[in-house]
Order: sequence, then C-alpha cells, then structure tokens
Amino acid sequence: MHLQLRKADLTGLAGRNTARLALSTDVPASILAEVTGTSVHNATPWATLAKRDWTAYIATRREPNA
Repeated sequence: MHLQLRKADLTGLAGRNTARLALSTDVPASILAEVTGTSVHNATPWATLAKRDWTAYIATRREPNA
C-alpha cells in the first residue's frame, strides 16, 4: 500500500496532516492533542487553521451543573 500511495504522491505526513485538520474541526485543541499524542501547544495551531472557535464550548463545560 505504501508504494501505491507514493505513486500517487501521497505521503504519510500528508495523510496525518489531513486527518489532524479534519479532526480539529470536530474537537477542541486539548482533545486533539490527547488523541494524536501531541502537545496542546502543537494542537492549537491546527485548531486555529480549522477556524473553529471552541470558547463557547469551554465556557459551558466550566459552568456548574444545576
């Protein structure tokens, strides 16, 4: 399979980057970092690149349950 991907000019790095970008549209940077095994510092630019604002989600998670 690796050879087939290389023939199509698709590298492992391109696939990982595409997957990270897609995942960063669905989860906050902290979860992206945990799932991909990177740091939050590394995952934050991916979330920024995806242009997804998670501040409302974080604010609701911090509110105490009623």
